[in-house]
Amino acid sequence: MPTPPYRPLLSQASRPLTVTIPATNEHGEAVPTAIAGEHPLTLYVDKREIVTLMTLGAAPEALAIGWLRNQRLVRQLEDIVAVQVDWDVDAVAVSTRAGLEDADARLGSRTVTTGCGQGTVFGGLMDEVDSIRLPAARQMSQATLYALMDAVRLHESIYKQAGAVHGCALAQARPDGCEILMFVEDVGRHNAVDAIAGQMWLDGLDGSDKIFYTTGRLTSEMVIKTAQMGIPFLVSRSGLTQMGWDIARRIGMTMIGRAQGKHYLLFSGEEHFTR
Repeated sequence: MPTPPYRPLLSQASRPLTVTIPATNEHGEAVPTAIAGEHPLTLYVDKREIVTLMTLGAAPEALAIGWLRNQRLVRQLEDIVAVQVDWDVDAVAVSTRAGLEDADARLGSRTVTTGCGQGTVFGGLMDEVDSIRLPAARQMSQATLYALMDAVRLHESIYKQAGAVHGCALAQARPDGCEILMFVEDVGRHNAVDAIAGQMWLDGLDGSDKIFYTTGRLTSEMVIKTAQMGIPFLVSRSGLTQMGWDIARRIGMTMIGRAQGKHYLLFSGEEHFTR
């Protein structure tokens, strides 16, 4: 039997994703309405306070792991011993085997990004872009793209119930279309991508044959985080920024934006896309 992927000791502390509050419609009628949750979650690593994330609370353990992964503060899941979330004090405690990598240097430098709620990237936004190598032998078809957009449209989501969230999906092409492997929503798109990054580590998933979909803008942060997961295809229903476009072209990422229905714009990586 294959050896199961390593897993640190994890709490299971997902919060209710919506709450119902009273509201009044245009006719003066009482309308109980579902709204998205939003909670502060302060991340401690080896008892050191690192950052406070505002989150829906859907996957707090994966979020903490993915945040550390995408900030390049841990290099592999095996470096993490335990991740314990306690909503009574709005905190997540991570314990590691040997501390964070270059913690003082990386945490001393930060860039406030365009992420909703002001995402922060520590250690220099561009530090490791040139070292990223995406798989050269890859191909995505227009049929796969259409199947992905259709699967996202049909997926049950918090956004359909309450709005106010961004969604990210990890998907893979199949002979009969495109399968969504995981779908995460959060109040900020940077949290959603981090949670998927963490869950990929927990599930032992490789990104080289995957597609990443986001409802948010294709900014430099989104491009870098997707590339750090080894995912060569990035799709969004939204637009992009100049820096996001520059980095995608520089690392050879296939980036598709304004993708809704049968409409899309292919911004980079044309050689890996077939119609």
